[in-house]
Amino acid sequence: MSKDRIVVVGGYGHVGATICKNLGNAYPGRVYAAGRSLEKAEAFCREEDGKVLPLQLDIHKPLDQSMLEKVKLVVMCLDQTDTAFVEGCVRNGTHYLDISANGHFLTQIEQGGSQTETKNMGTAMLSVGLAPGLTNLLAGEAHRLLDQVSELDIFIMLGLGDRHGRAAIEWTVDNLCTSYEVINNHRRVTVESMTEGKLVDFGPELGKKHAYRFPFSDQQTLARTLGIPTVSTRLCFDLDGMTRVVAALRSIGICRLLHQSKVREVTIEAFGRWKMGDDRFAIKVEARGKRGTNEATVECLLYGRDQSNITAMVAAAVAKSLYEEAFPPGVHHLEQLFSLEKMRFWLEQEASLTIFVREAGL
Repeated sequence: MSKDRIVVVGGYGHVGATICKNLGNAYPGRVYAAGRSLEKAEAFCREEDGKVLPLQLDIHKPLDQSMLEKVKLVVMCLDQTDTAFVEGCVRNGTHYLDISANGHFLTQIEQGGSQTETKNMGTAMLSVGLAPGLTNLLAGEAHRLLDQVSELDIFIMLGLGDRHGRAAIEWTVDNLCTSYEVINNHRRVTVESMTEGKLVDFGPELGKKHAYRFPFSDQQTLARTLGIPTVSTRLCFDLDGMTRVVAALRSIGICRLLHQSKVREVTIEAFGRWKMGDDRFAIKVEARGKRGTNEATVECLLYGRDQSNITAMVAAAVAKSLYEEAFPPGVHHLEQLFSLEKMRFWLEQEASLTIFVREAGL
């Protein structure tokens, strides 16, 4: 039986639809836009001229293993709360790709994969997208350029005028007032989101912004995969004043109101309708350490427009590699099997990328 299908779960959603279109052009008739609503999947696929096919699939129900017999790759665009679906895919020899930014869930997948790894397993690729994803690859490049890295800071700027999918908005709103763990000097410490602001220079095009701690999963992952003693990720918006307002509201306890379902829903709807700002995004990675015996810093800056499209393009590029090439079985994060160089050709056509190395005494 031929195992040649690609199933994109959430394939008619904001990011998933772009992934489906990209993969459908590369593998027409082998890509399936999957989700709970067959009607929505069919409506989307009618516009794709048979390149993408509809599939009804509810990941919250027990997985029908027979469904995977013809599936070579699953691309997951939805958040999950347990790892049963992932484990079912990988045990079946079906490759799995996840664009989630939920650090706790990704850690659960890692732990499950390490306990069941065999040669017949599929490959599970985590941390794929913008953040995590490109942040991991930039961090990997900075790590490569230094002989020793003592500290890594990641800064992410999102445009308030961009078209953000509802799932992404929900995740952002739900994490405005959360506590989470980071690695500081090899030790786990608990921090609060939207606190400990830093002024970040995103270059002459974008200027300086105030960025605050936020629970993107890359900061937990990179401390493990790259062995960096201290890692942090901070978030800001293109409108610096709005970032500072959100941080101020958080500091006076307004977050408690977001636990009320009506207030949460109004906030999510407001973010979705927001027309201020523009669609620019930026990532800045700063790594400090040594080259030889000299203190050194590496700064990687990537900026462009339409972060959802870039997320989808990264996912599609990795999906094509998983589909066509051989990778080690088990669970891996993007920076463990991919380098920035592998993405660089198409990435520099879509965004601006600069990398600086500053070495003391030179």
